[in-house]
Amino acid sequence: MLIWDLCGGSGAWSAPYREAGYCVEVYDLGKGQDVRLIQRSRAGVWGILAAPDCTHLAGSGARWWAEKGDPALLAALSLVDACVRVAWVQQPKWWALENPVGRLSWYLGPPQMAFDPADYGDPYTKRTLLSGDTSRRPARRASWRRRARRCTGCRRRRIGRRDAV
Repeated sequence: MLIWDLCGGSGAWSAPYREAGYCVEVYDLGKGQDVRLIQRSRAGVWGILAAPDCTHLAGSGARWWAEKGDPALLAALSLVDACVRVAWVQQPKWWALENPVGRLSWYLGPPQMAFDPADYGDPYTKRTLLSGDTSRRPARRASWRRRARRCTGCRRRRIGRRDAV
């Protein structure tokens, strides 16, 4: 199953999926992969993780918002818009967009979840919000059958999961 990590940077957020055998493709502006230019894929994307740059959106930088002006906000929102567009076009089973507390909720509405990394054992505290759609995720069943197959877009073998018959 294919997972897209949009604005993924180091790929740390999607690493657990890769380790679990999913085919993960990381798109990052810093590596010349602009999420705003991603075209529709027929590969069938299972899930999307999106972590657009928070520099111009996070509340921790609110004192500089007026100085940065609208161009910085528009650049940041264009990345967010692109991530949401990709999720809408691809129609994955689930998608999540991460950003710290700030002004993004003014544009996307209230988040579906809020947490601190410290809640999960990380000594780092930064209130983080998740928006997205996890409602179409299939319910986990007690019996799963694992089968190995080639991942479209990846050259390594991976493990796919399918309901047992």
